[in-house]
Amino acid sequence: MQDATNYWLLSIWSIYALVTAILLFRFARNIIKLNTKTKSNTAIDYKNSKLVLLKEETLPYTFLNTIFINEAAYYNRKIEKELYTHELIHVTQRHTLDVLVIETLKALFWFNPIFIFYKKAIQLNHEFLADEKVVKAHHNIPFYQNLLISKANANPTYYLASNLNYSVTKKRLIMMTKTTSISRALLKKGLIIPLLTVLLFSLCTKVVAQEQKVVKAEQTKNQLTGVEKYFENTIFKIRDEKGKIVAEKRFSELSNQEKKNVPPPPPPVAKQATSEQSANLKEAEGPKWVELSAYDKEDNKAYKVADTETQPTFPGGMNEFYKFVAANFKVSKEATANKIKGKVYVTFMVEKDGSLSEFTILRDMGYGTGEETIRVLKLSPNWTPGTVDGEVARVMYSLPITIQSTP
Repeated sequence: MQDATNYWLLSIWSIYALVTAILLFRFARNIIKLNTKTKSNTAIDYKNSKLVLLKEETLPYTFLNTIFINEAAYYNRKIEKELYTHELIHVTQRHTLDVLVIETLKALFWFNPIFIFYKKAIQLNHEFLADEKVVKAHHNIPFYQNLLISKANANPTYYLASNLNYSVTKKRLIMMTKTTSISRALLKKGLIIPLLTVLLFSLCTKVVAQEQKVVKAEQTKNQLTGVEKYFENTIFKIRDEKGKIVAEKRFSELSNQEKKNVPPPPPPVAKQATSEQSANLKEAEGPKWVELSAYDKEDNKAYKVADTETQPTFPGGMNEFYKFVAANFKVSKEATANKIKGKVYVTFMVEKDGSLSEFTILRDMGYGTGEETIRVLKLSPNWTPGTVDGEVARVMYSLPITIQSTP
């Protein structure tokens, strides 16, 4: 099925192409006419320019390095020297190039009127510059002003050329007699310094707060990605209130509430490339399965240790707990033969009555160390439960257990 043609868009582009083509044709035609005049009439070298003598009556005008003047006026010496100076300034300062650039932009962006005003401003500035040089060279402002006024009513020639009588206005005449005080000019320049200083400091200000927010957001994103990566191959077995497994899910399939009960990954293990023991350690990957509760009653809500008022504790304290583990933990023959040494990271739930449940091995060293850790924890006496808001609560507890095999 073919897409429907957008006739409105096609019409707009067609109109743009047509108008642009007409303006570019007009632009090229005027350049050709000026070149034709240059080649078909007498040309005389004059200082840094070339004078082209025309048969028709015309005011002097300039295109590139060519000054077009009336032939009879030239031979009869009726062209004032101020006019020669004026046109030579257009040649030496290459004002035609400015006009060509702005005319090209006008042809391409004819729908934007700002280029019309740009051209007027540029050409008027050209005349200011030429007038200034004439006044400095001949030192006769009244005569030059009267000369311009006498030529003001003559019709301009080509819009691509610099015309002598372009915008002979009161402002242009006043500019010839305007003088600028040196002290006033220095004052204006001095005021620019504090302005530039303020701009410099504003651009160099370091936005610390925003950078910290960005860094914090990136860190949170990386942590979340790490959790998902760690539990990528883990099966979460969801139990109901009666302890029956009702579903098995991947991490990405867990609800937000279920994810809150997922035990955090253990800290990374330092790399020991030269150690024989490191070859026997498992990679930092999640356990094969984890048990989670499916029910979400407030009185059975599981809390993290950091969210409790008082943490769950083993009878007699953690020193007694590690003594209990050491007394009951049995290292397998394979682990002893391989001189296994390291830590088993385990999480478990301390229930409201102090009993332990929901054991999960996050990382072990193989050789049955994970299974043995769970066996020992199941032998543990009841703990003192943790509290939240003055009430006993279920708390997810995690800790490392150091294992060292002895021959």
